[in-house]
Amino acid sequence: MLRLEGLEAGYGRTPVLKGVSLAVEQGEIVALLGANGAGKTTTLMAISGLVSARAGAITFRGQSLQGIAPAEVVGRGISHVPEGRRILSRLTILENLELGAYRRRDRAAIREDLDRVYTLFPILAERRRQLAGTLSGGEQQMLAIGRGLMARPSLLLLDEPSLGLAPKLVKTIFEVITRINGEGVTVLLVEQNAYLALQVAHRGYVLETGRVVLTDTAAKLADNPQVKAAYLGG
Repeated sequence: MLRLEGLEAGYGRTPVLKGVSLAVEQGEIVALLGANGAGKTTTLMAISGLVSARAGAITFRGQSLQGIAPAEVVGRGISHVPEGRRILSRLTILENLELGAYRRRDRAAIREDLDRVYTLFPILAERRRQLAGTLSGGEQQMLAIGRGLMARPSLLLLDEPSLGLAPKLVKTIFEVITRINGEGVTVLLVEQNAYLALQVAHRGYVLETGRVVLTDTAAKLADNPQVKAAYLGG
């Protein structure tokens, strides 16, 4: 579904990605692991068109994404739930969700997807008229994921969904990620909690200073001494 080949990208004159190659097959959850500064967020931003690729290739369903505007990337079936949630705090929950479907005109299907989000996150249904900025961190993360789903993506990019959340809410978020995947959405997951990420993922890649240094099934990565020492507390 998604393929990166020799991807190079960065900010200004600072290179961040130095030849990243990876693939995501339809129906998978693929985890992207690495320390802070390894290039995980930049990888997702390059896929979304928020950072320009300097070299290499990004293809989605066999078509290049190079030079494509972020709105068009969404139109092709990729939604990005960014680190830090980036919800619109002065709009209501409902308005945030509706903005997730801003490219769509299929009103009946949008209504269906709204109901789907409310089923995944009942608290959002209860508070749909509430300003998004008044939500807790966990509720804002639910809203960010729900907004991403409103574009009806075939590929969901998730950047640090557990960041700053209480353990109970983290468990809820990861249960929903598994459920979303079970309903047919492919997921590329950047997550600081490597243990949880490898529990839900099918495969994973480990990034170090802008390069892929390791790739394997999630089970084998979880049992890898190098990964254990660096990301799983030994």
